[in-house]
Amino acid sequence: MRAYDIIYKKRQGLELSKEEIEFMINGYMDGSVADYQVSAFLMAVCFSSMNENETFYLTDAMMRSGDLVDLSRFGKLSVDKHSTGGVGDKTTLIVAPIVASLGCKVAKMSGRGLGHTGGTVDKLESIEGYKSSLSSEEFLEQVTKIGIAVTGQSGNLAPADKKLYALRDVTATVDSIPLIASSIMSKKLASGAQSIVLDVKCGSGAFMKDVESAKALASAMIDIGTKFGRSVRALITNMDVPLGLFVGNALEIYEAVQVLSGKGEKNLTEICISLASNMVSLALNIDIKEAKSRVNDAIASGNALNKMKEWLSLQGGDISKINQPELLLNAKCKKEYKAKKCGYISNINAECVGIASMLLGAGRAKKDDIIDYSAGIELKCRYGEYVNEGDTLCVLYSSNEALFEGCEKKLNESFSFDNEKPSESKLIYDTL
Repeated sequence: MRAYDIIYKKRQGLELSKEEIEFMINGYMDGSVADYQVSAFLMAVCFSSMNENETFYLTDAMMRSGDLVDLSRFGKLSVDKHSTGGVGDKTTLIVAPIVASLGCKVAKMSGRGLGHTGGTVDKLESIEGYKSSLSSEEFLEQVTKIGIAVTGQSGNLAPADKKLYALRDVTATVDSIPLIASSIMSKKLASGAQSIVLDVKCGSGAFMKDVESAKALASAMIDIGTKFGRSVRALITNMDVPLGLFVGNALEIYEAVQVLSGKGEKNLTEICISLASNMVSLALNIDIKEAKSRVNDAIASGNALNKMKEWLSLQGGDISKINQPELLLNAKCKKEYKAKKCGYISNINAECVGIASMLLGAGRAKKDDIIDYSAGIELKCRYGEYVNEGDTLCVLYSSNEALFEGCEKKLNESFSFDNEKPSESKLIYDTL
């Protein structure tokens, strides 16, 4: 078998066998297949795509390239959630303790942020003392004890995906549904959960810009999960505007506490309840209506918030600011960003707001950038609201006052206004 022949076959649009795909992935990992050959292979996939079988074989090869987490001790109670990334997306911080408080097992490995989308681990590390690196034994012991643990992704979890993504990122081969689906699902499957709920975002702040593309990606991931014997559901959700009212690390912890206290922003609360309900429905094998009732009770009773405190505390986090969440809004410098005209807010471009938050220090442009955990943006107005010139649109938080100017320039691109009130946008487009 030769890499050349496999590349040529895929370039011709022909179906690759399991053995051929394994040859490329395993060869790339052991150095017998060169990176320039894998780059050519990825480009051939972008042009010719892959069918369901090929995507399954690719996912399987990537998944088995490293460690596999064994959650069999939890049976069908193990459940995971994955979001395809967005601005202000703090849903894991909210749904994980809700679901764990209802008897499900959430053994979650999360990543760090890069670019305009935030990472769950970065948000958690804004809590002083939080231990984001657990050994396998500590991780599983904590899930057994309290039903939840959230740790940084293992360096040896689907390592083929990490190597492939680095190539895709510099060879213009990111934009391929089979490659995206296999990348996400190889990590989710290696993480071991029996049930998986996918939050596939679409819109200006998401990777998939339209509903049809998001549905195609969701369908591909559901098909992969089903072939592996896992229960998978996907919600197609709106990411044209930021999710919730806060973008940043400590700021998003604050907003998560608000939702778990029953005082969260309407849209964020609705999406979190939908995600949590689907997770509970799959893990406990109950209908969605019953699951939703239990989720609402977990919030109303305070059980979900108490589970969050128990989780954070057990991983070393100082929960004093969870008990007094206003202390999380503690940036050294604050500035109001005001409307330069009047009208109805017809758009808040999520990607631009994400970049503006990054410019304040809340995110990384490069992997080795240092994060300012206190930095970020608080939105004071929402899509569809009427504002007058001079009204405060948002509050900027940072440790460095000099960063406000660049942020404000980006925010000038974020807000659009109209004389007519815009129609209400859908929050959840579909459930697959």
